[in-house]
Amino acid sequence: MTIESQTATRPLTGAELAIQTAAAAGIDVCFANPGTTELYLVQALDRCASIRSILAVFEGVCTGAADGYARVTGQPALALLHLGPGLANGQANLHNARKAHSPVVSIVGEHATWHIAANAPLTADISTLAQPMSQFVLTSKSPETVGRDMAEVIARAAQLPTGPTTLILPGDMQWATVNAKPEKPTIAESTAPNVDETERAVKALRSGQAALVLSGGALRTAGLQAADRVQRATGCRILTPTFPPIQDRGIGLISPDKIPYPPEPACQLLEPYKRVILAGAHEPVAFFGYPNTRSSLCAEDADIIQLCSPSVDPATALMAVADALDAPPIRQAPVQPRPEPPTGPLTAANMCQALAAAQPEGAIVMDEGATAGFAYHGMAGGAPPFTYMALTGGSIGQGLPCAVGAAAAEPDRPTICLEGDGSSLYTIQSLWTMAREKQNVTSIICKNRAYSILRWELERAKMTLGDASLSLTSLDKPEIDFVKLAEGFGVEGRAVHSAHELNDTLQYAFKTPGPVLIEANLE
Repeated sequence: MTIESQTATRPLTGAELAIQTAAAAGIDVCFANPGTTELYLVQALDRCASIRSILAVFEGVCTGAADGYARVTGQPALALLHLGPGLANGQANLHNARKAHSPVVSIVGEHATWHIAANAPLTADISTLAQPMSQFVLTSKSPETVGRDMAEVIARAAQLPTGPTTLILPGDMQWATVNAKPEKPTIAESTAPNVDETERAVKALRSGQAALVLSGGALRTAGLQAADRVQRATGCRILTPTFPPIQDRGIGLISPDKIPYPPEPACQLLEPYKRVILAGAHEPVAFFGYPNTRSSLCAEDADIIQLCSPSVDPATALMAVADALDAPPIRQAPVQPRPEPPTGPLTAANMCQALAAAQPEGAIVMDEGATAGFAYHGMAGGAPPFTYMALTGGSIGQGLPCAVGAAAAEPDRPTICLEGDGSSLYTIQSLWTMAREKQNVTSIICKNRAYSILRWELERAKMTLGDASLSLTSLDKPEIDFVKLAEGFGVEGRAVHSAHELNDTLQYAFKTPGPVLIEANLE
C-alpha cells in the first residue's frame, strides 16, 4: 500500500490536501527552500510519492528553477518558500517568470493566523509582497477550503494567459485535519482565434511593409511553421523579442532575427515596417528610457496589431492566418550553415562560435551571456534541433536556476547555460543543486571580469568612466576563481584561455555525466 493510499483512509491535514491537490493536477516537481512554517508541507511531500522534491539553498534558485521547468514542459511547477523574506528572496526570478508567462505556483508558508498579531521577527505582509510578481494571490482562510484554494491558484497559473500565482498557507491551515478530498483544478481551455482579428492581420500582411513579431507559443515548432507559411505568402519580416522566453531552433526551422538590445539599431530595424503584427508578443519597446528617445521601437506611424487576445494560443492564431492567406504548405526550412570550431584567442565571438559548432542535438540552451553572448543567437540557427531560452524579464541571476529547472524537466537531454560572470554570482548556489541532482548541465561562465553591459550603457551615454564608474563595474579586484567556486559546490570546473581549449573542453563536458562548469577567460 502506498503512502498516498494510506492517507486516503484517514483525515488529511491541510498541508496534505494542498500537496495532493497539486499532484492530482499533474504537478510532479517542487523546488523548495522550506522553513519552520512549512514543516507540515514538507511532511506532506514525504507522503506524496508522485511529486519530486528538489532542494535549493537560495529561494531565487527555487523560483528560477520552477520557471525553467515550466518553460520547457509548458506545465505548472511548484516553488515552496518560507514566509515573507523567503518570498522576497525569490521575487527577482518570479519577475522573470511573469514576463515569460511561466506557470509557476508558489506556496508560501505563513505564521498561524493567531500568531500574526504578535509581530514575531519574521512577520511580514506576504500578500502585498506577492502581488507585483503574481497574476493571482490567494490566502487560505479555512482548512476546509485549502484544496479548493490550491486548485484555483493552479488553474489561474495554467490557463491562458499563463503566469505565476501564489498560495499563502498559514500554519494552522496546514496542521488542521479535514475530511476532504483533493480538488481537481478547472482550467479554462484556450479560445478559438477571432475571425475579425484574423482578417485584420491578413489585410495588414497583404498590404506590405509588415513585420511579424513572434513570442510565447508562436516560437514553438507549430508556430514557426505557420509563420514561415505566412512569410512565403506575403514577404513579411519575421522577428523575435530581444529575449524570448523559449524557442524551438535548429535545422528544419526558420530562425527569425532578434530585435537588438540597443535602441538605435532596434529602431533602424523596425523603421521600414508600417504594420507590426504581434503574435504572442508585446509591442517592442526600449529596455530603458533614454534622453530624447521614444519608448516604442516601432516607427511613429506604425500600425500595431495584436493578432490574438491573451486567451488564444498564438500558434493556432498564426495557422488561421496562414490558411486565410492560402499560404504554401509546411516545409523544412533551408538549412543554415553551421560554424566551424574557432581557432585563436578566446574572444566573446569565438566563445559563441565554439558553442554553436559543438552543441549536441536535443540540447536545451539557457542564454544569460549578456554582452559576451550576443553573437550566439545568430550563429546557432544551423545547429541540430534544440530548445533556446533567454533572460525574458531582464533581471539577472536567472540563467543557472533556469538550467536547473530545464534539466529537472528533461534529464535525458543535455542542458547548457551560457552565463555572464556577474550574473552568475546572483544565484551561484544553483551549482550545489546541479551537483546534488547529478544534472547533465554544462555551465559556460563568460569571464570578462566586468559588468560589461553597464560599461556599454555608460559609454553609449557618452559618460566618462571615472574611478567610481570603473570600480562599480569591475569584477577583478579580487578576480573571481569560478573553478574553485564550482568545486566547492561539488561541480567539476575547468578554466580555458583559448578557442582550442574551449572546443576540447566542450566535447569533454558533453560526454561527461553530471554537471561541468567551464570558466571561459575572454580577452
